[in-house]
This record gives sequence, structure tokens and C-alpha cells, in this order.
Amino acid sequence: MALDPYRQLFKLPGVLTLLLVGLLARVPSTATVMALTLYVAEVMHLGYTRAGLITAATTIGMAVGSPLSGRFVDKYGLRPVLAVTTVAQALFWGSAWALPYPVLAVAAGLAGLLGLPVFSVTRQCLAALVPIAQRRTGFALDSMLVELSYMMGPALAVAGITTFGGVVTLTVIGAGMTLAGLGLIVLNPPTRSAEEIEEQSVKVPRRRWLTPAFVALLGTTAAATFVLTATELSLVATMNQAGHTAWVGLAVAIWCAFSLIGGFVYGGLSRGLSPLVLIAGMGLLTIPVALVGGGWHWLVLALLPAGLLCAPSLSSTVDVLSRWVPSAARGEAMGFHGTALQLGGAAAAPVAGAVIDGAGPPWAFVLAGGVGVAMVLAALPFWRRRPPSTPSGPATPPRPVTQPAVESAVEPIAGPAAEPPAEPPAAPAGVARD
Repeated sequence: MALDPYRQLFKLPGVLTLLLVGLLARVPSTATVMALTLYVAEVMHLGYTRAGLITAATTIGMAVGSPLSGRFVDKYGLRPVLAVTTVAQALFWGSAWALPYPVLAVAAGLAGLLGLPVFSVTRQCLAALVPIAQRRTGFALDSMLVELSYMMGPALAVAGITTFGGVVTLTVIGAGMTLAGLGLIVLNPPTRSAEEIEEQSVKVPRRRWLTPAFVALLGTTAAATFVLTATELSLVATMNQAGHTAWVGLAVAIWCAFSLIGGFVYGGLSRGLSPLVLIAGMGLLTIPVALVGGGWHWLVLALLPAGLLCAPSLSSTVDVLSRWVPSAARGEAMGFHGTALQLGGAAAAPVAGAVIDGAGPPWAFVLAGGVGVAMVLAALPFWRRRPPSTPSGPATPPRPVTQPAVESAVEPIAGPAAEPPAEPPAAPAGVARD
């Protein structure tokens, strides 16, 4: 049954609690960009250009800080990193409303640098709690919960700014970020399984896993968020031009629902697919959307095939990461994965916006899909030279694994073989909304 993998997943100690805490902790994190944008543009009356500069500063800070925080988690443990980043977020959001614009811009960059690593930490700890054979289900469910958090966070930020004003909204977000950090500190989920603890004292040279194959995985991860961000902008622009602005929220919500359905089905399958197949498929299925005419409902329906691949595409990249990278470096690798997600979305906004303004929204769908396919083709030669999977994680899954591990750009993949090799492979290369 499709639900059996999820039932088995929830039987694992600590998994359900981690996922629920991760969901709640991500909601204030997903509200931050929208809240800062509206605060600067509407409350401070400085316009969207200056608001965009604030967003850029935050994004750059997060892109730099994500792998750094992951590296510190690998070296010093989870609680010290959470303590520092929680205090940093409390200080910024508790005072942001009182800062003049130049100081706010600098503080936003520093807050991004010291961002609460909710997304990467949740995935890192999930990899420690879940056996390799069940990680695809776990990461698929995690991607679904990320989708839910992005459906809630920005909407709550808009409602807060328009209803209660900037001071209250920024303060509430600060309280939410503080509670999220404290909740993770109290929970203190493991970053390594019992079988991986021995690796903690072994220093893993970065060159063992930061390889061309790892960079290729980062590139495809960035391509996935590029496709998603460019598609969203194209959808909104198309509907605005057609005079259907009132239905934009519903259309985006339906599109997100497609991703949730796809993630749920993918997590319940007996075998998975390579990220290259999923991301290339998402890109190819996005291009024909440019040809759709008629009402907005036809446009949303045309997004169904590509939308079903959203959550599976993102979750598959994390699944590959957890098998390519040794557990001693998993935090830093997850941080790089988070950076790739950030950069893909950040690059899509201005590029797709320029295409929309110059050639029209339909061509932005073509751009989105074309970039996804092109990045997959560029990654393919490096992917073929990937390292063997690292046998990290609980060695004995709660249910037998009968399928061998096969990871290919064109063939389905499953978890590693039930019996891990006697010695770890020489070097993995893997990757890690946020």
C-alpha cells in the first residue's frame, strides 16, 4: 500500500517529532523575506527597489552562512550553533523596526549570515534518524512539509503587515524565530546515527567529497529552484496581464498542491529516480505551458505534470547527498545544498523578470524549462564519475531491502544494498529554503 512506507517511517523513534518541530520552526523562517520586503516598501515607504536590496543582502548572508553553520555543527555539535543563531535572530528581529534603512540593510545581511539553520538541520538530523532504505520516503515527506511552510509563512507575513503593521509583525516573527531555535535546542535531535558516531572523531578532508560530481549536484539543485521561481513569476505575470489578479493566490495554492501530491506519491514508491531525470522532466514539462491560452484555470491545469515533480525533484537531491557525503561532513554539505537552493531562486527573479518585461510571460516559461534541461545536460558528464555511495546511517533498516542500489541519470534508483561493504568507500561527492 502507498501508506505503508509512511507508517514504517513514523515508527522510527524521534522522526515524527523532528518533522513536526521542523515544520513549525520553518514557518517564521519562510515569512522573513516577505515581511522585510513589505516593511521597507510599504511601511517605510522606500519602494520596492530598496526593499529588493534588503532581500539581496539577506540572501547573500544566508548563502555564505549556510555552509559555515553546517561546518560548525559538524565540528562543535548542534546546540552551540543553535544558541548563537537564535540569539542573533532575536536581536535582529527585536530591533529591526527601529533601525534606519542603511543600518537595517547591514543588519539584514548579518542576520542572514547568522540565520537559524532550520532547513539544513532538519534534513541532517532526518538522515541520522532514518535508515538509508527509507530516506527517500523521509525526504519526500520533508519536502512536502517545506511546501506547506512556504504556503503559510509568506501569507501570514502579508496578513500581519497589512493588518497589524510592521512593528508588531517583525516582533512576532522574532518571537517565532526565538521559539523555533529554543525548540530545536530542547529537542536536540542527533546529527549522526549510532553507527556514525565513530566517524565524529575522524577528520574528513573536504577534497574527498567536494568534487566535480558534488558541484554538479549543486548545479542541478540550483536549477530546480530556478525553474520553480521562474515558473511562479511567469504564472503571476500571465494572470496579471489577463486581468485575473484576484485569482493569483488560488492558482499558486493549486500549483503547490500538485507538488504535495507528487511528493506523497513519490515517497510511497518502491523505487526512486535520479535527480537528473526528475529535474530534466520538470523542465521539459514546463516549456509547453507557454503555448496555453484561454482562462487561468487552463494555465494551472497545464502546470500539473511539472508541478507533480517539484517535491520529488528537491527531495531526490537531498537523498543523493545523504548517500554521497560521509556523515562527518554532512552538515557542511547540507549547508552547500541550502546555498544552491537560495542562489537558484535568487538568480531566477531578475532573469525571468527581464524576459517577462522584454518578450512576455510565455517566454519565461520557456526560459524556466530550458535552464533546467540545460543544467542537467551540463551535469551529466560529471554525474557519471560520481563516487560510490557512502554506507552511513542506521545499518539495519526495520524492514528488509530487496532491491540493489542503482543510481543513474536514466534509470530508477533504490536504497543501497542491505549489506554495506566492509570498509567505507574512499570518497563521496554529494550536496545540500529553504
